[in-house]
Amino acid sequence: MKTIKLLAWLLLATTSAATLSACTDGFEELNMNPNQNPNVIPETLLAPALTDLVKRNMDRAKRITNELMQVQVTRNEGDAIHRYVVRPAEADYMWNNWYTQLTDFRDLYRSAEAVNSPTFKAIARILEVWTVSLLTDTFGDVPYSQAIRGREGLLQPAFDKQEDIYKDLFTKLEEANELLKAGTDLSADQSQLDPLYAGKALKWRKFGNSLYLRLLLRVSNRTDAIANGMSPQDKLRDLVNTNAAAYPLISNNDESAILRWTGTAPYQSPFATFRTADFSSFSSLSQFFVNNLNEWNDPRRAKWMTLYQGVYEGIPSGYDPITQGQPVGSTYPAALMTEPLLGNILNYGEVQLLLAEAAARGWVSGNAQTYYEAGTTAGITLWGYTVPTGYFDNSDVQWNPASSLDRKLEQIHLQKYYALFFTDFQQWFEYRRTGHPVLPRGAGVRNDGKMPARLNYPVYVQSLNQQSYQAAVADQGTDDVNTKVWWQN
Repeated sequence: MKTIKLLAWLLLATTSAATLSACTDGFEELNMNPNQNPNVIPETLLAPALTDLVKRNMDRAKRITNELMQVQVTRNEGDAIHRYVVRPAEADYMWNNWYTQLTDFRDLYRSAEAVNSPTFKAIARILEVWTVSLLTDTFGDVPYSQAIRGREGLLQPAFDKQEDIYKDLFTKLEEANELLKAGTDLSADQSQLDPLYAGKALKWRKFGNSLYLRLLLRVSNRTDAIANGMSPQDKLRDLVNTNAAAYPLISNNDESAILRWTGTAPYQSPFATFRTADFSSFSSLSQFFVNNLNEWNDPRRAKWMTLYQGVYEGIPSGYDPITQGQPVGSTYPAALMTEPLLGNILNYGEVQLLLAEAAARGWVSGNAQTYYEAGTTAGITLWGYTVPTGYFDNSDVQWNPASSLDRKLEQIHLQKYYALFFTDFQQWFEYRRTGHPVLPRGAGVRNDGKMPARLNYPVYVQSLNQQSYQAAVADQGTDDVNTKVWWQN
């Protein structure tokens, strides 16, 4: 036991050092008063933590999400994530970094309390909920109520059940919405250190409620009373219809939660320092990703892929290297390495498509077709293009009110798939929840052809927090990639 505690303390010290580095690297010039304690200056915590988290999410979107969800296909045989081969070590990177930033956002809340800033408290709550949702949607049950309390000597935190985590996340989003009702913007000096919304309280409020919408749909396979005493379906109706004025949502592309990279340090895309070869030479875009866009004559192709032998061409995801060799096709263009829109967190197109699903299922009033077409349009116009003439006449895109619910959901989620381009793990989460869009299976796919349902817990967690780990596995199920989380069951 002493050995375990010593190792845990060493791990805690390492994590604390990483947190300090994450929160200061590239941001020295932004500290308004270097002689003041940063723990009581919320503005010094916001930009570094938010920027670091978006960068790491983008990195893993490329490595994991884009492979699992057939955006790209690696041609490096040392990596086979597109074949559903996910090594246990993949879990460590995001687990460590999400908990690092959870520490920062909870410190941000305490700092906001110290200076009596309701707006900063709300911002901290929204960012905490976003971070924890990524953690629990990736792993399932995770340390939450006892997490990151090493300063109190709590080194082996219990794992909370996912349903209990979600209850608290919804409570915190209610708190954030209430705190932002006053509409108090940050001061001019503080606003300079808010890279997302420049201190505008209403935009933060819309982001928080749009995140609420996303997470209500995420758990909508359940009917538990977990959202402010309501089931997810009832709370959706409350948020969208009954009390819509009290829950404003992102209402246009400009209000989207996107950390738009300026190209000037510290607001640089994580890919800006990559060699072009490392960014695009070892993978190609998938047939599924490319063929849909070709069918629709979608203008986003010019931003998202190169021409290969004069055309946009994808390669099979999950291909068998023995029988199919190593194909080559369109790759990411170098311009994506500095593309501002890759810093997407939650955009207007996604919001409209979430509403389209809720309306199609009968959970909210409103016209599902109107939401669907608005979300599809926003997904294109966000990238600076106009919707091509006849786009909605294409048989794959055209909405038919008489279609089956499954057909409507396929259309909605296929458009959402593109709206979520490079957005952390959201494509994968939504596929795990709905089975849409329907993805082809390559001849070389492993794991019995099953899409991974989660990531395993990091190996070091199993040894450093063995008792809590074992309790979590006993509750949730075997610690492997095929065990479904609570909202999937």
